[in-house]
Amino acid sequence: MEKKQTLKSSFFGEDFLWGVAMAAAQNEGAYDSYGKGPSIWDQFSRRQGKIKSGHKPYVSCDFYHRYKDDLLLVKALGFRVFRFSISWSRILPEGTGKINKEGVAFYHRVIDECLKLELIPFVTLYHWDLPLALEKEGGWTSHLMLKWFNRYVTFCAEEYGSKVKNWIVLNEPFGFTSLGYMLGKHAPGRMGMTNFLPAVHHAALAQAEGGRILRKLVPHAYIGTTFSCSEVVPFSEKPDDLSAAKRVDILMNRLFIEPLLGMGFPREDFRFLDKLELYNKAWKYRERYSFQADFIGIQNYFPVVVKHNPLIPILNASEVKARTRKVNHTAMGWEINPESFYRTLKRFSQYQGIKEIIVTENGAMFKDELRDGQVRDQDRIDYFQQYLSALLRAKREGVPVRGYFAWTLMDNFEWSEGFHARFGLIHVDFKTQLRTIKDSGYWFRDLLTGK
Repeated sequence: MEKKQTLKSSFFGEDFLWGVAMAAAQNEGAYDSYGKGPSIWDQFSRRQGKIKSGHKPYVSCDFYHRYKDDLLLVKALGFRVFRFSISWSRILPEGTGKINKEGVAFYHRVIDECLKLELIPFVTLYHWDLPLALEKEGGWTSHLMLKWFNRYVTFCAEEYGSKVKNWIVLNEPFGFTSLGYMLGKHAPGRMGMTNFLPAVHHAALAQAEGGRILRKLVPHAYIGTTFSCSEVVPFSEKPDDLSAAKRVDILMNRLFIEPLLGMGFPREDFRFLDKLELYNKAWKYRERYSFQADFIGIQNYFPVVVKHNPLIPILNASEVKARTRKVNHTAMGWEINPESFYRTLKRFSQYQGIKEIIVTENGAMFKDELRDGQVRDQDRIDYFQQYLSALLRAKREGVPVRGYFAWTLMDNFEWSEGFHARFGLIHVDFKTQLRTIKDSGYWFRDLLTGK
């Protein structure tokens, strides 16, 4: 691997937060051990045809047993921040009620190990793995959801708040509500607007209520929540394509952040969202949707090009894939476009009420080349080089970007893609659990340590 490094971490400032991110359901394994209850992903992965090759997250990276070694790798690569999530059903197997002491102790061990290594723990409270017991009672569509969630957040704040000061309430609410409760492509696999609309309402409330609980219970807390953001580009300048892009943009980029900022749902620009207001009487909750976060997490991977499609209900829009347009793309077919990343950061910084931005996820899947015990992934290095250069440009122009967390530390269970989609800086042999640092991991080490 070439040692040449055109970026320097010092360009971003001494206080810039460099981190890696991962999630419980994708990494921990030990899915039915040590008192853990089943999650919706444990159940969903049993459904035939839902996960590529029938893969299941039962062992995954076995982080539960290997966390000490994995955190040493985080430290060795030069990162300051370790972002991870708590598995709700590991500490509360039924989602509420009985506490699993072993699960609670596990996260204490992870947090303590972070502090021992002088890593800053950033805890995500909800990263898509709802306890199955709560899903059977309606999950995110239930009017009881907020009650369940508030109890869970309260427990975590009281249990870990003396050690953890950095909190992320929800991971990508549009992701889990649309894929899980409208399209059926992710757990729990439900479909239709009668599921999607109440799930959106309850998630919008949860991201604010969770923040308020943390603010009350955790002294000196630094609190935010994350959003999946993609620049939406019309395929042409035709009026129908322009209108289609506007509707998609409302759902992908505005649906959750604007209620959080006290603006309410953007229904004036997409009359379909009147149904959201009517279905949930959302106008009554406008103040409860709002919370003054310390930061927002931006999670950006690719822009979306859309065109008018009258065959798609409600949206009347469909995506024009990067492969079809013959532009540079990752092995997932996601367009590589650092300029779009730059524009996304600029756009979100213009919202009033946003104090700071952290890029809480960014990364890419490529087909790694294993050769002579090394993992070559020059394409991923080039990707990070381009996207970090775009971030630096935005930061120098006044965008209040305080940190960047790479997705992800190591190859893991990538939801419906199973173990096929490798995003890690560290290669994992899922048969032997052997970890091998990829060239991109060494690239980050050189960037962050100045080697």
